[in-house]
Amino acid sequence: MTILIRGGTVVNADLTQRADVLVDGGTIVAVGENLEAPPGAEIVDAGGCYVMPGGIDPHTHLDMPFMGTFSADDFETGTKAALAGGTTMLIDYCIPKPGGSMLTAYEEWKKKVAKAVSDYGLHLTITWWS
Repeated sequence: MTILIRGGTVVNADLTQRADVLVDGGTIVAVGENLEAPPGAEIVDAGGCYVMPGGIDPHTHLDMPFMGTFSADDFETGTKAALAGGTTMLIDYCIPKPGGSMLTAYEEWKKKVAKAVSDYGLHLTITWWS
């Protein structure tokens, strides 16, 4: 799928400019003024809008057990909500049960992340030491 995002204000690490962004197969292939749309490309009018990379949330607690309950969002609802707000990746805390191993916690979280609809990472947490 090819998408041409036309006429937005492109914001990146070193500048802000009015430009078009050409995306092919999920990869940005060109950024510039007055780019030509390839045949069959979807054209998105971004005039008056900012076009910028998605955000990364480095500290989340999805589907986290806590004192007999779980956090409100699981990986499906949490990643959908993140995407709606422009966050395209999150890093969730993978927390072992008291006395449990980090490997067991990781295996448990691997099952939970199957419902994710965005990119994610896991931060293994050391919660006790013996």
